[in-house]
Amino acid sequence: MRNRPSTLRSVVTLLAVATICICVGLALRKTLLARSPSPRIEYTLLDGTHTSSDHWRGKVVLVNFWSTDCQSCVHEMTQLIATDREFVSRGFETLAVSMSYDPPSYVTRFATSRQLPFGVTIDRDGVIAKRFGDVEFTPVSFLIDRHGDIFKRFVGELDREELQKSVDKLLSES
Repeated sequence: MRNRPSTLRSVVTLLAVATICICVGLALRKTLLARSPSPRIEYTLLDGTHTSSDHWRGKVVLVNFWSTDCQSCVHEMTQLIATDREFVSRGFETLAVSMSYDPPSYVTRFATSRQLPFGVTIDRDGVIAKRFGDVEFTPVSFLIDRHGDIFKRFVGELDREELQKSVDKLLSES
């Protein structure tokens, strides 16, 4: 009989701990699945146009951090061009952000020779990279939904099929 109250107490304690774990798990899941707001940035495109992320509202945007000396970055530009051309008429925009260590003349030459159909900016002081979570290596891309929230972060060279499915999904959302 003496074991019965301690057994009951153990069961109640175990149930309380399990309930707390479930509640914490659900809260964490909701937090991890929630989209985080993209940072507000100002930038100047290679053509001299000064703009900000404010004009992205209502659009799906891919922000791609790259550099001219990164083979993966150079290789994925073909995918970025194709994706931009496929979805631009539906409200998709691409911004290629060249890293602060990339020589501006190389960036301009690359963008001109490849006839990049999207905006290109040089992150001269590294502020854009810092605002996106201290991006240091390339390629890294952020897919932003119509509400200005980061939907997905891609590290490394983009998978074209995965990118296009994600863009299509976001463009189909209202």
